[in-house]
Amino acid sequence: MDDDQPRQSQVLTSNMKNLVVQFLLKHSHLGVLRRGTVMEAAGEFSISRKTVYRLWKVAKDQMQQGEPAIMEGKLKGYQHADKLNLDEDKVRNLSILQRSSIRTMACNLSVSKTTIHNWIKQDKLRPHTNAIKPALTELNKLARLKWCLTQLQPSITQGKVHFHGMHNIVHIDEKWFYMTKTSDRYYLLPDEDEPYRSCKSKRYITKVMFMCAVSRPQFDSEGQPTYDGKVGIFPFTEAVPAQRKSKNRDRGTLETKPITTLNKEVMRGCIIHKIIPAIKAKWPDWASKEIYIQQDNATPHITATDPEFQAIANSDGFKIHLICQPPNSPDTNILDLGFFRAIQSLQHQKPCRNVDELVENVCKAYEELTPQTLNRVFLSLQACLTQILQFRGDNSYKVPHMNKDRLERTGGLPNVLEVDEDLVREVLEYLRQPENNDGSGYDIGPLTDAFGF
Repeated sequence: MDDDQPRQSQVLTSNMKNLVVQFLLKHSHLGVLRRGTVMEAAGEFSISRKTVYRLWKVAKDQMQQGEPAIMEGKLKGYQHADKLNLDEDKVRNLSILQRSSIRTMACNLSVSKTTIHNWIKQDKLRPHTNAIKPALTELNKLARLKWCLTQLQPSITQGKVHFHGMHNIVHIDEKWFYMTKTSDRYYLLPDEDEPYRSCKSKRYITKVMFMCAVSRPQFDSEGQPTYDGKVGIFPFTEAVPAQRKSKNRDRGTLETKPITTLNKEVMRGCIIHKIIPAIKAKWPDWASKEIYIQQDNATPHITATDPEFQAIANSDGFKIHLICQPPNSPDTNILDLGFFRAIQSLQHQKPCRNVDELVENVCKAYEELTPQTLNRVFLSLQACLTQILQFRGDNSYKVPHMNKDRLERTGGLPNVLEVDEDLVREVLEYLRQPENNDGSGYDIGPLTDAFGF
């Protein structure tokens, strides 16, 4: 048996230890072991060479002190006096780029990669994945603050201000969905072949843009969904006849192609002919017919005063408004905040070979997501709005974790979150300062009146 291989764990008795020491003393001269004695002892007593060395070290220490070499009790291990300790000051002096990988950090700290890995396991170093965020101007921060205040109810209950239920807001946004990812991770058996994936260019992977529309789901007293909140997801594709004959189809066969140029006309057609009819068809009868469609500030988006939009938005008993969220604020939209990511995680679990399958996979992933998942994202939105108030409009905060799964299992998941009255007063006082008067159109009048400003 190779001594470098791990041996079966065993507890050495005092008698066994003494036998090993007597064997070593028999094969030593003036405190020096004969060549090959450690290997012979390890094989004779079925223990590791490390154990033999430890026993011999203890025996020599006892003999140097004039004591008999007798092993009793538990054998103590090596005292690693030279064990490396983390120099926190040296780590703090490293730049962020000098900490970008274990290899780079080990080189800059003059230690091994194994040492860095051990420090991570001991929680002396903390891995962190950093995502870049939109740059905000001072006007952006003020607009974000006022937007958050408009989401609060103008009433105070026991020193708390509650958010609106957000049941009459429909969030819309568009996103590219790719047929595959340039890099992916798989877990294989040792004898399995690695999957081979190829494409003509990683820069031109087939993709389709989708427009998604969701609102907050509603539940009955028993927690069962009465309205799932999923208005619809609509691909920007078109059927184009094939210009040439191939082995796969004849000339003139209709093929599904993604629309790559999205202008105001395409966006207007999607909202007027797809989103608004879907809202009217799926909207609950008991819910308010005054609805707000929230979109970002992308250039192709239409405005609230668009005549065609106004004509269909104020018909069939509905009164639909089009509002824009603050600039550079994807964290104020449900879809950018987490719902798109949930769709992608399910979409990439399905095989895909062409545009039709990509569209089918995305639509299936959208339908598979439960109303409970969507409702939890709305609570995350309210938690982010609270952080925006605390950070005075900045986005340098972490998305709060509320352990919503556990709260939902125990029946303690709130319908709306609450904000401290003192925080709201501080933000209103902050906005009253002359240098913070940006003249934005967000109406915070009801909240200002409620707080006496």
